[in-house]
Amino acid sequence: MELNYKISRLINFFIVLQISFSQNVYKRFEYKFSFKPPYLAQKDGSVPFWQYSGNAIANEEMLRVTPSLKSQSGQVWTKNSVNFDWWEVEMIFRVTGRGRIGADGLAFWYTEERGTPGPVFGSNDMWKGLGIFFDSFDNDNKHNNPYIMAMVNDGTKVYDHKKDGSSQQIAGCLRDFRNKPFPVRAKIEYYKNALTVYFQSGMTNNEKEYELCFRSENVILPKGGYFGITAATGGLADDHDVLKFLTNSLTPPEVMDKANQRINQLEQEKLAKEYERYQENFQKQKDEYRKENPNAPKEETEDGEWFESDQQRELNQIFLGQSQIFDHIRDMHRKLDEIVGRQERSMVLLSQTATAATGGGLQGVQPVGIPAPEGIRRNEVDQLLVNQREVMNIVRDLKAYVNEVHSRTGTIIQNQSKQPAGQAQVQTFGYDHVMNSINDIKEGIHVVKRDVSSTAQKMNHSCPQCLSMTFFLIFGVVQTLLFVVYFVYRDNKESQAKKFY
Repeated sequence: MELNYKISRLINFFIVLQISFSQNVYKRFEYKFSFKPPYLAQKDGSVPFWQYSGNAIANEEMLRVTPSLKSQSGQVWTKNSVNFDWWEVEMIFRVTGRGRIGADGLAFWYTEERGTPGPVFGSNDMWKGLGIFFDSFDNDNKHNNPYIMAMVNDGTKVYDHKKDGSSQQIAGCLRDFRNKPFPVRAKIEYYKNALTVYFQSGMTNNEKEYELCFRSENVILPKGGYFGITAATGGLADDHDVLKFLTNSLTPPEVMDKANQRINQLEQEKLAKEYERYQENFQKQKDEYRKENPNAPKEETEDGEWFESDQQRELNQIFLGQSQIFDHIRDMHRKLDEIVGRQERSMVLLSQTATAATGGGLQGVQPVGIPAPEGIRRNEVDQLLVNQREVMNIVRDLKAYVNEVHSRTGTIIQNQSKQPAGQAQVQTFGYDHVMNSINDIKEGIHVVKRDVSSTAQKMNHSCPQCLSMTFFLIFGVVQTLLFVVYFVYRDNKESQAKKFY
């Protein structure tokens, strides 16, 4: 039991240690391994730093790997090999088709060599490296598609098409990525031999609403490989479009700290002195300009142009706090999913260790006088459940706090609408503008009436008409007045609505 408890404590320590390290990872955008609109393709149809073949089509906005035609396949691969060990790829794509079932699917590759056209989602079989397949066709008739899976091949395995590679995958998840209102997003992270895939379903356009698809550790990939995207169609056909492919290199904090220490104190002092020199030159130029132009108007602005009111500041702080709380809650959900998954794997590992020790001892060790360790104890399970309850209570308190802030925001807005002084401050500009417009139009009406009456007195006779000139002009001016008042009132309402939302 003591050995079992020590193993559990050690695994939990490594989980917490890995989570704390993952928060300090340094990211760098790698443009030579990425593409995105606009100007995704050049005038000659080529994509910078990429090469494509087969039925792939590139334009300024997207890269269509395969069109919705039967028995098509397309490939796109990087020209340069990857020169960093750890990476993160965010792929934004669409898979659309007319039928309820699609075919065949899209694949993301990281292989030792660039692939060639073949039977595995448009690429060759028996590759060396990683393949992540977005499979939309159900070959094994188990009704488990669309499906996302990862497979690592050492160059000797043949992909099992009849079973959709289910016996060869290292991990996977059941997610629907076809015919979504917004582009689907997949984030693939490979850091310290751990492969993590996040997925965004495309039901909203929020870039941060990722959910964990799967995570697999002890994944060994070749260094200096190539990124690639392939797709294929069969008897059924879908459009497979990739809108963005964004690659970031990941640098561990210990490596980045060593690189930052290379900037010595002399360089920092040099930059500080250069900044002070620029500041002094700028101040001298300002003083000289004031001496040469003493009558030049000074830059004076009203306080209202530079400072916001107390109510606006309070509302901005409330909205900013709500957004930060929402981001923290989403991060906590993501970390909870990872922790729960790791706890499940830890419990499985502990149970297997206890079973092996009970059956015949640990491999290579003959226990002498030491009782066989038992499985995970009841108090440890209770402790895990208590920890989960505490985390859920914290999340519940955060949600209550968000609701309270939201209710206070509504109370402030209602109080502002009830106060006549505040309403006057909000609507001053629109009211004055309407009254000035009405007065101007009234003066114009009086001038027109006076001119019309004087002209009618001078005229001896006029042609018979059904409508008098005076009545026609008055009707036209009144109609114009109504249009002006309506448009000013509508603009005032829209500006007032934008101010509060």
